[in-house]
Amino acid sequence: MKNNYRFFANIDCEYYPCHKGIEELNCLFCYCPLYPFMDCGGNYSLTKEGIKDCSNCIKPHIPENYDLIMNELRKRLSRKAQ
Repeated sequence: MKNNYRFFANIDCEYYPCHKGIEELNCLFCYCPLYPFMDCGGNYSLTKEGIKDCSNCIKPHIPENYDLIMNELRKRLSRKAQ
């Protein structure tokens, strides 16, 4: 598989598939690296306690979003380094 570092499907995980309706579920970002950011661009809601609930977000699980997520992390890290 070309660029296989961009995709990982952990079909042996007890929670797989964690989201229904995705043909190729990418588990590489099982824990979304953009979670700490309120402006992550994902489909999240806040619980009544103010905790971010990303259970309806599939952004990190779409294989084509690898570059989007990596570029966003690079931007945020370069801002932080300045």
